Amino acid sequence: MTPQELENGILELKKERNAVILAHYYQESPIQDLADFVGDSLELSRKAASTDADVIVFCGVHFMAETAKILNPQKPVLLPDLLAGCSLSEGCPPPAFKKFREEHPDHLAITYINCSAEVKALSDIICTSSNAEKIVSQIPKDQPILFSPDKNLGAYINKKTGRNMLLWNGSCIVHETFSERKLISLQLEHPDAELIAHPECEDHILARAKFIGSTSALLKYVQSSPHSKFIVGTEYGIVHQMIKSTKGKTFLPLPPEENCSCNECPHMKRNTLEKLYLCMKNMDPQIAMSMELLERARKPIERMLAMS
Repeated sequence: MTPQELENGILELKKERNAVILAHYYQESPIQDLADFVGDSLELSRKAASTDADVIVFCGVHFMAETAKILNPQKPVLLPDLLAGCSLSEGCPPPAFKKFREEHPDHLAITYINCSAEVKALSDIICTSSNAEKIVSQIPKDQPILFSPDKNLGAYINKKTGRNMLLWNGSCIVHETFSERKLISLQLEHPDAELIAHPECEDHILARAKFIGSTSALLKYVQSSPHSKFIVGTEYGIVHQMIKSTKGKTFLPLPPEENCSCNECPHMKRNTLEKLYLCMKNMDPQIAMSMELLERARKPIERMLAMS
């Protein structure tokens, strides 16, 4: 099928199934353009919690689709490719996280949404990069906190809040590859460009950033900023929305250390138009988990939504 035939087929199936298509900013541009809603993890969680569609099609990675299922246990949640994972989630296996919690019984576990349903179920409160600072700021100063699984986001929140959270040693394969050496070279070549960065980046990148924020915050910043040129320190898929929502602005990808497309998430890019069409046609693959796990994982997500 041609791309146009796939797009037409997806739109027909969406109407036939009364489905909603949710897509993360890091998805391929044609998928973003087909989606009913494009957003970051927090925005997509809110949308999943409030949708009245009969079927949820999640164009993102596995933990995101799991979150949609946790919030909609009675609805089928489709993910175009079940192998669309996440290095942060994979780097925090539930048995190891359970041991981490048991070793620090007096600590509150605030866990970044980039984790499995099993890890969510072992956590007290879930957060996203959009609301992590807000949530941590609501916790009494004398309450020790475990922050998992992203050490870079955790370190950034520690700096912003003056906390000393105990951090899980995990990181994102995309955000940890950005090269300071190449950034300096790019800034010398484009001295008029502002660096904007996601807090999953390492500290040496964040230290040079004009603005630090979640994907949605980065998008809002470039829309309102009087500047016209930006170096984008996050997965490059977000640039599609930046270009669509601004006029006459230039966006430069922050280069990784290696000569590769490492500033693109290989997991996010597993989803394609063809896989999206097939999953809607076949109603498969679907996210499945036990009701017991679902109930335990929902509580810390609901705490997040209430606190943000």
